[in-house]
Amino acid sequence: MEFGNKSRSRLNASKKHAFDERYPHRLQLYKDPPNDTISLQEFEELAVERLKVLKAIETIGITHQKGTPKYNELLEKEIAATKFKDCFLRKTLNQTEVELDNRRRDHMSHFILRLAYCRSEDLRRWFLAQELDLFRFRFQTEDSESRIQFLSCNDLKYKPVSKEEQEFVTKQLDGPDHMSNASDIEYYKVPFLEALDLVRGRKVFLLSGYAYVAREDLVSILLSVYRTQLSHALTVTSRALPSMEEDGRLLPMLCGLSKRYLGQDYSAKKQNVGVITADMIDLLSKKSFPLCMQNIHISMKQNHHLRHGSRLQYGLFLKGIGLSLEEAVKFFRTEFIKSMDVDTFDKKYSYGIRYNYGKEGKKTDYTPYGCMKIIMNNAPAAGDSHGCPFRHFDADFLKQRISTQGISKEGIDVVMKYTKGGHYQVACAKFFELTHGISDANSEVEMVIQHPNQYFEHSQKLLHGPAKPISTPRGVKIVNSNSQASNSTSQVVKAEPMDEDTNALTQEQLTFLDHDM
Repeated sequence: MEFGNKSRSRLNASKKHAFDERYPHRLQLYKDPPNDTISLQEFEELAVERLKVLKAIETIGITHQKGTPKYNELLEKEIAATKFKDCFLRKTLNQTEVELDNRRRDHMSHFILRLAYCRSEDLRRWFLAQELDLFRFRFQTEDSESRIQFLSCNDLKYKPVSKEEQEFVTKQLDGPDHMSNASDIEYYKVPFLEALDLVRGRKVFLLSGYAYVAREDLVSILLSVYRTQLSHALTVTSRALPSMEEDGRLLPMLCGLSKRYLGQDYSAKKQNVGVITADMIDLLSKKSFPLCMQNIHISMKQNHHLRHGSRLQYGLFLKGIGLSLEEAVKFFRTEFIKSMDVDTFDKKYSYGIRYNYGKEGKKTDYTPYGCMKIIMNNAPAAGDSHGCPFRHFDADFLKQRISTQGISKEGIDVVMKYTKGGHYQVACAKFFELTHGISDANSEVEMVIQHPNQYFEHSQKLLHGPAKPISTPRGVKIVNSNSQASNSTSQVVKAEPMDEDTNALTQEQLTFLDHDM
């Protein structure tokens, strides 16, 4: 019994030491990199879960003013749906084993994403902006005692002023509004050179080289400190990244994180397989296809052909909405044979269609492309029709294409505003709302499109209701969802399998299948 008490004491002392030395506060500036050992599975899970939080911060920050009650409410709701809810939403400072693990996961996930997002200036800028917004949100939800503790833990010499000094500051403030509220405001005394943004905005009282900063404005100074530190750290990390190229396990995972789709799975393993037929696609494309898929469809109808990148993007999208393999072959054959004979189509294109459905090569059930993959992949070249119109179209051409959808001039201007700001998925969501009559040009965007198949699914629910199946045009037969793919008798040259991450054919397959490009 005595031995047990001693062991428990040593364990408690060890935990307390971990808190004191590594994680003295639940809110961190991430100065020191972690030195723990974790599995690849945990490595990926931590990265993905934190990325979900940062994506939510970006989306909500675009459509709502930061710091408002509505913004905080929506962000709390999104964070609560992730595995980081206890890390970012809990307000307690209890030094328990669970709290220690939460701080460890917060710490490690930040550094994992720092590795993933240090590879280019655009990625660094995006990561920095979202981490700063996350820090602002978390700091503003801390109570006064926790904030003082955070400042002390990070050697930030910003301390609340004494009661007498606060009374003096209150008397110096001008205006009746200030006089009525100033006595309830907590002030911090900060060297004015560290509060230049607030000085520029005339938000502080200056005296003897110090700025008296209200508690609500202190986060502005902390963000400046954090921005400088994190920006430098990202640059240093990018220089060290080439040393990781020897590790074939981590680099592909890190490179793919910025393109990772984190939403619903739109693979063909769903109950709607076979509900969509080739004859229905023309009608569906006019109302329920996102602009990227509309563009590919129009290009195919005009040229009776699609190049490799467009076939992949469009073919997997059609697979995701429920087009069976037989109907996919029928759909592409019907259009392509207007510019070639059937034998040419079977030899050069049917193999790639069956490959996407897992009937050739590695027999992998490939999933449709998400928006980030479409946006971040190689831009379409001359003759291509794939990609994201909001990202890759010329502004004038995009405006012209949008105007054909019956959107008002005011609505077009709003969509173009989001596009010019680089918020392509928000622009797509606004385009969806305007074309479906669920908002006007001046209303806030209530959703963000993360996946082309999400766009299609939402459109069909609006048009037909969530409980109703997709309407079938008269005379069109619905294929049984349990029907098996027909076995093609045409022979093709055996090639190496596709890369799972990009769904891209190997060079040997490209040479065989796309020598007409």
